[in-house]
Amino acid sequence: MNTIYLTEKDYQRLHNLVQHQSHIYGNQATQVLCRELKRAKIVASEEIPVNVITMNSTVRLKELKSKAEMVVTIVYPKEANLSDRKISVLAPVGTAVLGCQVGDKIEWHLPQGPATYKIEEIIYQPEAQGDFHL
Repeated sequence: MNTIYLTEKDYQRLHNLVQHQSHIYGNQATQVLCRELKRAKIVASEEIPVNVITMNSTVRLKELKSKAEMVVTIVYPKEANLSDRKISVLAPVGTAVLGCQVGDKIEWHLPQGPATYKIEEIIYQPEAQGDFHL
């Protein structure tokens, strides 16, 4: 597994989410996120590399088998909206890409079986734009 990186602010907010909301969002989803939080390297928002997916980042992913691409923004559960391509961090793809870097490959399980995606591009990362309040 590749090292994943989280900002201090994202880590704290996500830790609180796991602690206080597991009964609302489901135990399995929060357990997966909790495992990711435990393995993450925590850095200051100002020091996060610009090629790392943080909360509220918009990313372009490519499915390696079909070559299909998708653009999604990783958000907190209450902000999720599929029609706007805002994916909850508790969704399998949201948890899988959080903290990863451009060029990383991630795998997650879909109803039809496992899928492998490559992180092609970070279109928007709040920290890179100085949006530290998000």
